[in-house]
Amino acid sequence: MSKSVLAVSVHPDDETLGAGGTLLKHLDQGDDIYWLLLSSGNEYQEQVIEEVAEEFQFKQYFNLEFEDTKLDDISKNQLIPQIASVFNKVEPNILYIPNRSDVHSDHRAAFESIIPATKNFRFPFIEKIMMCEVLSETEFAPALPENYFNPTVFTDISEYFERKIEIVKLFESEILSENQPRSISSVTAHNRYRGSRIGVKYAEAFQLLLEIR
Repeated sequence: MSKSVLAVSVHPDDETLGAGGTLLKHLDQGDDIYWLLLSSGNEYQEQVIEEVAEEFQFKQYFNLEFEDTKLDDISKNQLIPQIASVFNKVEPNILYIPNRSDVHSDHRAAFESIIPATKNFRFPFIEKIMMCEVLSETEFAPALPENYFNPTVFTDISEYFERKIEIVKLFESEILSENQPRSISSVTAHNRYRGSRIGVKYAEAFQLLLEIR
């Protein structure tokens, strides 16, 4: 039976870096994939959102258009209802969401506003919630035990990796130089490393928060 899958990203490119191969795999398996974007990012990113949505073949995408770098200044009384409204429209079975301890304050504010919209007595369709890791955000969290990203779910994306990289390249202004986190070589190395954990060429890793079977 097909699933409804929703990727929540704070900025354009989070969904691709963190779960791009996994989303393509869901699509290939016949699942309906959706995208909830909280911020349009910078002016350049706004120009590529439509192209990225088309590449992923999202059944629908939603852009709340909050200001970049300002989510932690916005009341959760404003954020939570808008996120919950999208959840009720999509009725996702599987959620991919930002990591709770990413160094970017927008990511942390997003997490704190997403979780209240996942209570099962109000959103009974949600069966699985997984946090994504995003290069340049997750690994730069302060080195404290409570900030550790503990991957518990690994998805083999070997078949989808090249397509993921082509979508990453659409975010031209966000690609960094060779030795930086969001370089193509770093994305490749990271997914290769995660793949080595489960004996495949490329993988994406997630931290499972909830699974209802």
